[in-house]
Amino acid sequence: MTTSNELQPWQWPDEHWKKIVNHVRAGRSYKPKSWKGGARCAVALSFDSDHETNELRDGGKSIGRLSWGQYGARVGVPRIAALLRKYDVKATFYVPAVAALLHPDEQRGLVAEGHEIGIHGWIHELNSVLPYENERDLMFRATDTLEKLIGKRPVGLRTPSWDFSPGTLAIEKELGLLYDSSLMADEDCYELMLDGEPTGIVELPVEWIRDDAVYFMMHRFQSLRPYTPPADVFDIFRRDFEAAYEAGGIFQLTMHPHIIGHRSRIWIVEELIRLAQSKGDCWFATHEEVVRWAKANG
Repeated sequence: MTTSNELQPWQWPDEHWKKIVNHVRAGRSYKPKSWKGGARCAVALSFDSDHETNELRDGGKSIGRLSWGQYGARVGVPRIAALLRKYDVKATFYVPAVAALLHPDEQRGLVAEGHEIGIHGWIHELNSVLPYENERDLMFRATDTLEKLIGKRPVGLRTPSWDFSPGTLAIEKELGLLYDSSLMADEDCYELMLDGEPTGIVELPVEWIRDDAVYFMMHRFQSLRPYTPPADVFDIFRRDFEAAYEAGGIFQLTMHPHIIGHRSRIWIVEELIRLAQSKGDCWFATHEEVVRWAKANG
């Protein structure tokens, strides 16, 4: 007897594709009428501090690529932290547990300055290739590790490479997380549904358009080559901010210390901060703060 898994997609029975589509879905929207303090727009900056795990996760041992990751911790994060301090802006840093263990003082220092540390896997693994038991073990271990390092249990998760397996949401629910920031069904916060049931977990959506890696990533031994000038990336981000401001929504960015932290690129972040602050009614907040406000007032 032929099973659905042996059929081509165009041969699937309706029940099969409906089950796939409806497993994890966007539920109710959490768009508040205004943000904290009457602000028109929430600005949520985030930095994925992958560091050396970019190379380690695939079993790589390249000294060159490990040094590229070390740049993120050695230069990128201090440069970003100094910029955020200059403008009194709080942000969220998503950190794989292995990167946090390699650079524990970095995480403690960021928390001391009021920034949020979020879960980002164990070694930046791809969830969709893992058996459920392994994904669950790594996610729990990563959460416990960050809690021990920073003295606070993280409440939000961004899956490495935004790779979301069929089991990820159930594990997040078991962990009791407040929010996820890995999916793309909206531009405003929304509740995540699991097999048609509300989970209570809020999604603060991401998008490749608002990610520095797609414009600047470089891999010497692959076809990845940076192709977008920094001024053009700033223009894309600026236009997204202006539209978010006009809509009274969220301007969310995903960046990486080893990518955006270079001297020829960090100005993008500074100019965006200056632009948003010049409006006079933008609220800069961590992802946790944005989610809590949206959930309470949406």
